Amino acid sequence: MLTSLRTLFRRYRRDTDGSVSVEFAFYMPLLLGVFAAIYTYFDAFRQESANLKAAYTISDLISRETVTLNETYIDSMHELAQLLIRVDSSISLRISVIRWDADDNRYYVDWSKVRGGQFVEWQDATIQIVKDNLPSMPDQERVILVETRNDIEPAFRVGLPNMDIQNFVFTRPRFAPQVKFEGQDGSGGSHDDSTPSTD
Repeated sequence: MLTSLRTLFRRYRRDTDGSVSVEFAFYMPLLLGVFAAIYTYFDAFRQESANLKAAYTISDLISRETVTLNETYIDSMHELAQLLIRVDSSISLRISVIRWDADDNRYYVDWSKVRGGQFVEWQDATIQIVKDNLPSMPDQERVILVETRNDIEPAFRVGLPNMDIQNFVFTRPRFAPQVKFEGQDGSGGSHDDSTPSTD
């Protein structure tokens, strides 16, 4: 009996006959799962990259402004961010101009504007929450802070959770000492790189 079992196994091992439809039924779900996982992870990476590029683009555009901004301008930046991320989900945007005061050893908010429902405007007191993320600056220097936030749902359920993509980008004004907003007095001193410090 043992000999007949061995003969049977040998014959099975050497047998090359098969059924394409049976093999297809075995492997197709696995292949579809692999393709879905690859697409989902690639799409998540693409959306995260698009969100970061949108934040840098808006920050760069604002840094080049030499005229006073207004609410319409902020609306257009929000619409631009929505176009740049190219997804159906909405993006929230917060644009602020932050000033460093060396005498007080703290940051101040010249102005802050929000679009979307996931941010509130920065105030002088609340900006201290993110002071460790802000750059070291000379006295009365200003930076434009652009923050974006976007909730992304993966295309397929392959173990990737819903993502909360947040970006925190700052840029120094390029052609003016500060970027002003309509109705804001731009209080605080001004910084001029051509004037040597007397400290």
